[in-house]
Amino acid sequence: MFDYHPDRTQYPAKREDGSLDIDLTSGKYLKLWHGPQHPGITGNMSVELTVCGDEVVQAKTHVGYLHRGFEKLMERRSFIQVFPIVCRVCVPEPDFNEYCYAAAIEELAGLEIPEQARWIRAMVLEMGRINSYLMYMGGQAGAFGMAMPGQWTTYVRDLMLDRFEELTGARIYHMYIMPGGVRGKLPEGFEQRMEETLREIERVMKDVWEVMFCNAVFKKRTVGQAVIQPEWIEPYGVTGPNARACGRPNDVRLDQPYLVYPELELEAITGQDGDIYTRADVRRRDILQSVDLIRQILIKMPRSGPVMAKLPNVLHWKIPHGETYIRGECSRGEYGYYVVTDGSGYPRRINVRGPSYTHAVALLEMMMVNLNISDVAGLMVSLHTYPPEVER
Repeated sequence: MFDYHPDRTQYPAKREDGSLDIDLTSGKYLKLWHGPQHPGITGNMSVELTVCGDEVVQAKTHVGYLHRGFEKLMERRSFIQVFPIVCRVCVPEPDFNEYCYAAAIEELAGLEIPEQARWIRAMVLEMGRINSYLMYMGGQAGAFGMAMPGQWTTYVRDLMLDRFEELTGARIYHMYIMPGGVRGKLPEGFEQRMEETLREIERVMKDVWEVMFCNAVFKKRTVGQAVIQPEWIEPYGVTGPNARACGRPNDVRLDQPYLVYPELELEAITGQDGDIYTRADVRRRDILQSVDLIRQILIKMPRSGPVMAKLPNVLHWKIPHGETYIRGECSRGEYGYYVVTDGSGYPRRINVRGPSYTHAVALLEMMMVNLNISDVAGLMVSLHTYPPEVER
């Protein structure tokens, strides 16, 4: 942690309305734009920074550089046409959108999915969780000038994409978890190839631990830096690893179990310090836990029976009037879909609750203040946000 302490008399005073009195003509302050094209954030987002010397005194997030309006697009399409749209809400972890939407439609339509599909869905969600964390891990290392861990995590992430490709036919947008179940069974020999991939992930994560987490420079830049206080969790809607890193065991898989998670050995990975280092370590341990969960699923999963429920003509599918909220634990925290139907062939309302909305706006803007400008990218990555979830 840096020992830089600026002269606080240089900081702007507050007006009566609570806003800061910043006079850019005074020469004390400088306005900078961090992004939208910057390696310090996993996506296209811009932060408008006002700095005094090399310390941030004000930050405002700006989104809309990627794409937006997913919710309204979905409300103007039939239920089956919505299916290939939802995965675009979060590119690095699309499967969770597929699950939440499918589960909401199934509840409203009174559909019961086959047992084997429940296990396959859980496996796919853990595969997506690993991929999302691996992308984050490389970004966190890169934000502090460490290129090698990012190359390693990209390598093993590509191996998991191979497993996705043979299972779903696609590497990025899988469109595999659909209302009624999943599109197909496991390919022949999938379990063996998955085990080889999991072993390689474990091997690489040992190297990441030694090169990244045991690195004195990385520790100096992250330990005690950008601490999330436990009392911020409720007011700022902090969930997932960001909350668990400061001692709160928030995990929807345990708090409100779904799919087959009650049948698996699972615990909430937590830390105590709430700083950048602890958030990274919680996610590292989450990767290893997801590896173990996939192994458990492959052992316990039934291999016979259907993987898709019988559906009506999906081109003319009308779902009875109702509303529901389906939530679960993605790699960034609580993810939810609020869906309202009116008996027609189109959803009346779909609202997506992505954790990036709270983490990347109010929480980020508050935590940026008093931060040294050299640590801005590191903080942004440590909150693990995906701008499309904000622009939805």
